[in-house]
Amino acid sequence: MSNLFEPTRVGAIELSNHIAMAPLTRNRAAAGRVPSELAVTYYAQRASAGLVITEASQISPQGQGYLDTPGIYSAEQVAAWKKVTDAVHAAGGKIVIQLWHVGRISHVSLLPEGSAPVSSTAKPANGKTFIQGGFAQVSEPRALRTDELPALVDDYRRAARNAINAGFDGVEVHGANGYLLDQFLRDSINDRSDAYGGSIENRARLLLEVMEAVAGEIGADRTGVRLSPVTPSNDAAQDSNPKALFDHVVDRLAALKIAFIHVVEGQTGGPRDFAPFDFEHMRQRFKAGHAQGAWVVNNGYNRQMALEVVAQGKADVVAFGRPFIANPDLVRRLKEDAPLNALQPATLYGGGAEGYIDYPALA
Repeated sequence: MSNLFEPTRVGAIELSNHIAMAPLTRNRAAAGRVPSELAVTYYAQRASAGLVITEASQISPQGQGYLDTPGIYSAEQVAAWKKVTDAVHAAGGKIVIQLWHVGRISHVSLLPEGSAPVSSTAKPANGKTFIQGGFAQVSEPRALRTDELPALVDDYRRAARNAINAGFDGVEVHGANGYLLDQFLRDSINDRSDAYGGSIENRARLLLEVMEAVAGEIGADRTGVRLSPVTPSNDAAQDSNPKALFDHVVDRLAALKIAFIHVVEGQTGGPRDFAPFDFEHMRQRFKAGHAQGAWVVNNGYNRQMALEVVAQGKADVVAFGRPFIANPDLVRRLKEDAPLNALQPATLYGGGAEGYIDYPALA
């Protein structure tokens, strides 16, 4: 049985342990939506994770949904991320970037020329986002035209190439939490009548085209995806048949031989039993089609749960989110069963060094 603290492999990426730092939005990008110098320190401090997954980073200016989040579409962003990846690698870590398009979870003030957010639908989400001056209701979206989707897929492909140029070990495509790709997947949101709406095959088409494009550009063994079959985040109501939908999705992803699937079990940041769903069935289905594919689990794991799920072979990697914010040396603390620092909620989003790079490590 695998041990949580022993080396493992995710696709082409050799990890020092079975622990990942989950993607965590911190809203501290500098002008030009580039990661700041503080981000270099922040990620290097957490490089003892077997795999660092960065905060979600938009693939294009149209993909942004929150103030001061970084991108991976400009030369300046690539150069700034290179400092981050160099620092993580120098500290002995491995790092992938999460590729993000928020879809309808955005505001006109954040988008080029004040344009409307884009989505699978023209239905607005019931939700808020963070803009200059504070929280605001998200703006009404427009449904993407069918002829716009190839360029969107190409934005993901180009972002993946930029990531490799920036020194990342791979990428994680964000297909979760009610953002763009999830807006296409769920029939509770997707009301299209073209080749990207209606049937499960049609609704999964955009996600799978993106995954094929990214894998084709940088290699399937450096490509992962994050999925959240039942989370209600960002006004994503339940799909009418999530089991059938994700059976189809994981079968196709297994056939692509991607490096990993990172699954949010239950409600993101909330109850693990939010809605009925058999995540073990989903894992077994992925492994049946791709035995070498890594299964990354997330949501509310503590030390004992992580030890057990890896020892039982029910996960290859356990991703921790908020514990990594307050504990740069989380891996050591888990290994030694040491107490954890308390999180400072007031400094989670935006600001400077406080609550970002000043959490203490063990003596």
